[in-house]
Amino acid sequence: MEDPTVAPLPPAPGAEACLALDFANTAIALPGGQYVDLLGSPASVNAWLTQRGLAPGDAGVQEMCATQLRALREHVRSLFAARVAGVPALPAAVDAVNDALTRVPTTAILRWDDKAGPYRATVCPTNQILDHALATISASAADFLTGSDADALTACDSTPCNRYLVRHGRRHWCSTRCGDRARAARAYARRSTR
Repeated sequence: MEDPTVAPLPPAPGAEACLALDFANTAIALPGGQYVDLLGSPASVNAWLTQRGLAPGDAGVQEMCATQLRALREHVRSLFAARVAGVPALPAAVDAVNDALTRVPTTAILRWDDKAGPYRATVCPTNQILDHALATISASAADFLTGSDADALTACDSTPCNRYLVRHGRRHWCSTRCGDRARAARAYARRSTR
């Protein structure tokens, strides 16, 4: 369920540099059974894509497109969970990312403007905006999972948070709020066992 009254958390460490990590963290579990889905409606999907340069503001995302994006998110989250746990990935998740990667060309083609001359541009007709976004996010996931930062990928260590982060040092929380909640829970557990 999408709850617009809950203030979103700041980006998890590493999410500003990694589109796939930012994307995986668009489904946020909060205390008290609250849940925020930053891709919960076509309008919020359009806003998220626009803010990341993956779609124009007037793309007019429909529910079918939002559903496809949320499905890819679950596959990316599954891949991240497998990486963190050190277990084999679900073949369906790998297939979903590979399918998205091969839907559109990812290399900028040569264009020629009569006045400005040659330039490179990525082809993205209006009917391919979603495919382009899915491919770009999938490429980010593939690059991240095969890159050096993947060894530092971890899940937030604060219950019930479900976000991922790139760990630097000993930090195991995606935000100060989650760190404070985890420390408070530990302190409460120590007091209640005395």
